Amino acid sequence: MLRKHKLAAALIPAVLMMSSCTTAPASDTSGTATELSRFYDQELRFGSCEDYAVTELQEKTFAAVTRAECARLTVPIDYDHPDDGTTELAVTRMAAGGAAKGSVVVNSGGPGGSGQLQAVIAAGGLKNTPITEQYDIVGVDPRGVSASSPAIDCISDEQTDKTGFVFPAGVVQGSWTAADTRRFADECVKRTGTEQFLAEVGTPNVARDMDILRAVLGDEKLTYIGQSYGTRLGAVYAEMFPSKVRALVLDGAQDPTLQSADRKVTQYAGFQRSFDLMADACTRQPDCVLGQDRGRALRRFHDIVRPLIDTPATTSSGRPVDYNTAIGAVIGGLYQSTTWPAVQAGIAELTQGKGDTLLALSDGFAERGTDGVWSNYLEANVVINCMDEQRRTPEQEERLRARIWKEAPFLDPGGSVKGARDGCESMPGSTELSYPYAQNITGLPATLTISITGDPTTPYEGGVTLANTLNGALLTVKGEQHTVAMRGANACVNDIVSDYIVDLKTPGEGATCTLG
Repeated sequence: MLRKHKLAAALIPAVLMMSSCTTAPASDTSGTATELSRFYDQELRFGSCEDYAVTELQEKTFAAVTRAECARLTVPIDYDHPDDGTTELAVTRMAAGGAAKGSVVVNSGGPGGSGQLQAVIAAGGLKNTPITEQYDIVGVDPRGVSASSPAIDCISDEQTDKTGFVFPAGVVQGSWTAADTRRFADECVKRTGTEQFLAEVGTPNVARDMDILRAVLGDEKLTYIGQSYGTRLGAVYAEMFPSKVRALVLDGAQDPTLQSADRKVTQYAGFQRSFDLMADACTRQPDCVLGQDRGRALRRFHDIVRPLIDTPATTSSGRPVDYNTAIGAVIGGLYQSTTWPAVQAGIAELTQGKGDTLLALSDGFAERGTDGVWSNYLEANVVINCMDEQRRTPEQEERLRARIWKEAPFLDPGGSVKGARDGCESMPGSTELSYPYAQNITGLPATLTISITGDPTTPYEGGVTLANTLNGALLTVKGEQHTVAMRGANACVNDIVSDYIVDLKTPGEGATCTLG
């Protein structure tokens, strides 16, 4: 059985890739070129990916492809003190079909998503474009994520099955104390290893890691496609290393000008919009669980899900589906319109006291395998965001909870805002990311931001703002889903992304594609 977060006992280097290495750029203020040269001068040894799978999904993905090659990249934990320990990042390469001009580094978002998986997904999605013929597709599990070591770990698989993964936060139902947040932070430190490591998993250090990867791959400048959180990473890299950017595709963009709390409010307002559209589609059906009266659909939803606070639904596996699990599953199903029917079916099941469909949605979103092994996606998402975002007092968190429930009433459990707490308050370290970020960058080449009009979690306006902030091109995509660039399912998007990646040709003002 696979065990999450555990590195395989043996690595099998097969193909030695020689790199034309560079030194750390002068624009990076952490560490000196001499101190970091051993990291920039290392060689990646690509070989079998057999020992890189730490989840069932990774195991199946690597088994289904023959071109995947894997390696480990060593980077310092603390760039200000590069001799105080290292961490190893898992890297996957999908080799170009022809002679490679360089690498395209991809990030799947989250934070907490596996870059290794995304390399395989992107190579498959873009297989009919010139990109995969001319460029290696490279994904890396960022520090703390998935097969990288150490990996962030805050709760056991068995405990997650019993209680779900509920992080003290304003958006979820429940009440917490300072002692609760202290216990959560202590458990993350204990299970992961050290406070030092957790304090250094924020995006600025991930951007520094990506620059080392760029150099070790032999690329003078970075070519990058990042989606969702990956747009934050790409924008931060552009701010730190503008002279090292060749091309950035930022898909499903986070707004770099918003403070942390404001970003959460706009994000959940986006989910409310998608919930409303899902409810509209449902009420036009004669058997809709929410009824045929659109004005009463939200009340009907509350009548169905709020009782789960006291009486969770049952499932065939014996695992419970409580209010927070059900709401999380609904949110996961709102990411694209193709999964709205599953959300509707799951809500209908709740009226019978059953939660199998929503549990399946939740497990799929969190990457829980049928073997009971969870990826560390949720844990990494929480901790990395703790190191990126502004921390809030209990009073601020209660006000945030009130704002979120007002903008996204489908989340409102019908209780008091009292007891909301920022679960990050006891985490080690503090954010290195300033807000707004990626402002007034000089020397940055043309970038391409993609924003979907009906994106539920990174609303369209955030992409407009990011494109303007970077003084780059904007591609508007009409449709209802989150991210599109690496799926390969839309010829219009494929052509524009390929023209940019291969020839650095950006679309003109007003460029638009439409999802089928």
